[in-house]
Parts: sequence; C-alpha cells; structure tokens
Amino acid sequence: MTGTITIERDARGVVTLWLDRADKHNAMSAQMIAELHEAALDLGADDAVRVVVLGARGRSFCAGGDLGWMRAQFEAEPEVRGREAGKLAHMLQALNTLPKPLIGRVQGNAFGGGVGMVSVCDVAVGVEGALFALTETRLGLIPATIGPYVAARMGEAMARRVFMSGRRFDADEAVRLGLLACAVPEAELDAAVAAEVAPYLDCAPGAVARAKALLRGFGPRIDAEVIETTIAALAECWAGEEAPEGIAAFFDKRTPRWRP
Repeated sequence: MTGTITIERDARGVVTLWLDRADKHNAMSAQMIAELHEAALDLGADDAVRVVVLGARGRSFCAGGDLGWMRAQFEAEPEVRGREAGKLAHMLQALNTLPKPLIGRVQGNAFGGGVGMVSVCDVAVGVEGALFALTETRLGLIPATIGPYVAARMGEAMARRVFMSGRRFDADEAVRLGLLACAVPEAELDAAVAAEVAPYLDCAPGAVARAKALLRGFGPRIDAEVIETTIAALAECWAGEEAPEGIAAFFDKRTPRWRP
C-alpha cells in the first residue's frame, strides 16, 4: 500500500509535510489520518526539526474526510464508530500541539476537515482564488472534531458566519475570518511561506515550543473532555438518519431530501 503523505527535509531543519492523495483531492482516509498522526508525533520528538510546513500536492489542499471512510461507519458497531472518530480527533490534536511552528501552505481549495487542517496551523498563507467551506451540514454531518480548532482560530463570532451554513467563501474572506494570514498570487506562495518560516530559524527552538504551549493555555480550552465530546458528536451523526442520506445522495449524484 502506498503512502498518503510525503515528508521532505532541508539542511536548516525545515520539514515539509505533504498531503499526497492528489487524485482524491487529499481527502483524509483512515490511512492518511494514521500517517499524519504518526508523522506529527515523530516530527515533534525530533530535535533536528525547527519548523514544519503543511502543504498538499495537486489542485486541492484538502477536501475533508474521505466519504467512503465515513460511509463505512454507518454499518459499524458503536464502539467502532467511536474509535474511528477518535482517530481523526487525536490526529488533529497531535498537529495542534506539535511542539514546532506549523505553517500552512494552502495552494488550493479546503473543504470540511480541510478547514480544520488549516485551523491547526500556527499561521497559514493561501493562494488567491482558493475556496473554503465547512461543508459538513450539507451532508447531514457537523464539523465536530474540527470544531474546537475552527472556533479557536476564528473566534465564535466569526465562526458563526460559516460554521453551520456550509456556504463557500473565498481566500479574501478567509483572511477576514482569521483562517488565513494572507492570500497571495500563486507565483508568490512559496515566498510568503518562506517569510513565515525565516524568523523561527533565529529563535531558540525550546523557547518556541514552550511559548506555543503557554499560548495554548491562554486560548479556548481544548482538552481531553472537549475532544471526547467532539468524538461522541461525530459518532452520533454517523449513527443518525441525515448523514447516510446526505452521503448517499452525494454518491448517487442526486438531491438529498432536505434540499428544495
């Protein structure tokens, strides 16, 4: 089985973690979730790593959770659903608590869980023309496991504009919402990422890690209790009636029953 991510390192200690399912718009399968979690733990423990850049291959940054993986949960036993939802939640937390600066390189669209992946970055820069949406409610789901990170990134007031409606918004609005630090022409994306990376190379890595951990303590609470709440919420959606209908409609290329 081929991997779903690739990792590149340079002599400065800058690591680029690439989502590498371009043919699937980098949708997060069970394999990708596991590989991302392992990579976050490995990179976090590696003293040679100074900065991590989260990027993606292909046209899309991340289309969210793989719908085939989600569909499999509808017939699963409750404990299996909880376990699978937990894998996604704990992968996101591993990236969120990575003791290295995490810089998002958003070269294309980010939907659903892709917005969550942007939200766990310390700073993210994107290309002009990229589109974003928390699409879960259009499929009968909710932005559960990504919710704490989206709320922490945007703040509740800003998140309310996009969290429940499923509407698409562009890169300029993503900047106003706080999801992106800036939106630049495609030709300038790598330079914008490099500008975010460079200051960290002048900083003491241990101090950066401690400062990041300290700052998280000042922000919204995202602890084991919150994470377990999100896991239960996602598993409950998978066990309900709307998610099977919404995802079946997607695969059948038809309108779900709630859409006029």
